[in-house]
Amino acid sequence: MAGRYVGETAVGIAAAVRSGRVTPTEVLEEHLERIVALDGRLGAFQLLRTEEVRAEARALEGRDDLAELPLAGVPVAIKDNVDLAGCPTRNGSAATGEAPVAADAEPVRRLRAAGALLVGKTTVPELGLWPFTESEAFGVARNPWSLDHTPGGSSGGSAAAVASAMTPVALAADGGGSVRMPASNCGLVGIKPGRGVVPFPSNGVSTWGRMSEFGPLATTVADLGLALEVLAGGGAYRAVAPPERPLRVGVTAKPPAAGVKVDPEVRAAMEATAEALAGAGHRVEHTGPPWRNGDAAPFLRRVFHGCAEDADGLPSGSLERRTRAEARVGRLLGRARPAPDGPPAKVLARFQAWFEDHDVLLSPTLAQPPLRVGAYRDKGLARTLLGLTAYMPFTPPFNLVGFPAASVPAGTTTHGLPVGVQLAAAPGGEALLLSLARQLETLRPWPRHAPLAAVAAPP
Repeated sequence: MAGRYVGETAVGIAAAVRSGRVTPTEVLEEHLERIVALDGRLGAFQLLRTEEVRAEARALEGRDDLAELPLAGVPVAIKDNVDLAGCPTRNGSAATGEAPVAADAEPVRRLRAAGALLVGKTTVPELGLWPFTESEAFGVARNPWSLDHTPGGSSGGSAAAVASAMTPVALAADGGGSVRMPASNCGLVGIKPGRGVVPFPSNGVSTWGRMSEFGPLATTVADLGLALEVLAGGGAYRAVAPPERPLRVGVTAKPPAAGVKVDPEVRAAMEATAEALAGAGHRVEHTGPPWRNGDAAPFLRRVFHGCAEDADGLPSGSLERRTRAEARVGRLLGRARPAPDGPPAKVLARFQAWFEDHDVLLSPTLAQPPLRVGAYRDKGLARTLLGLTAYMPFTPPFNLVGFPAASVPAGTTTHGLPVGVQLAAAPGGEALLLSLARQLETLRPWPRHAPLAAVAAPP
């Protein structure tokens, strides 16, 4: 099941392919074998393009510019809410079409042009709506650290693929935390870049009022930076080094929603991270956050509008009941007032002012450890939204204002479940976040992959 290059980093695989030590086909076959062995229990992939990617690996071997490709021969998983040529874009729903799309979306095109081998589409909840990856149409994605728990959502399939070494990197998307939450749940690094860093596809899913961004998931900061540089089409993201100067780091575990409690083990992980940064010479201080309780309202308004946009034109009877309810709310809101395009000016000004006095904000990524699979099965829209507000309060504010934010592993609970911390910065701070994450990777190293004992065992 494990080959020489399964579990290797994307940086390492690409270097080996460029130097001729291994062929793209050899790398691919090892990873396909891994997927076949594990994914029946994990459910990370909604679709595999086995024969197509084999042909692409053979073609890659004959390219004259192979030695120049930054992702030469690196297997990459693609979230199933973005177009991958020759595959349908199902977005987790039986209501979407089965016909294959003709062309790659721009983020996918850039990965392909960089030499990546696009092995398949990963599982998502219907229309990418939830922080757990369970859909009636395509089943359940499970956490490689514990099959009883979710990898998160909506990029749960992408995170499960990377955490189980089925691919070293995956493309994800984040409209309210959908890169950072699965990263936290699966012990990965993931980054939601700021607005406009990675081009958003011109067709397909909505931007949720310009809150959604595409970003990568990886097991190392070097891989994360390499993938982000490819997706962004440039920038100082590859091979980042730790910060050269002390940073002003504000620390808070105060949720942006009333009545939300942070799990003690989650809080302890954040405090241990803060202590490590202080020990490295950064100016670390506990402070009030830039968010306020009322900020959830404009965020949810955009989510409802986005759901309605994504559901428009789809057969309503084929959508899940909870999705129909959310789309209905979005349409009612749209009739009352047009969909907003950008955050309220006073919210944006508040965040801008906070980051004038701080370089980075450190908080929990999630208020709680990973949810159990099925925790919200058969629950209606209202009960789901209330419960999830208490679970994921820290990620949406940075979608609302469009600032970059990342999740970095910060240890495990007493039950062995991963916990992450969130790092956020002002616009243009992606390289800064990668730099600080690289320092944490050295100060507090994390296991790159899940132990997989439960996954590898016979069912």
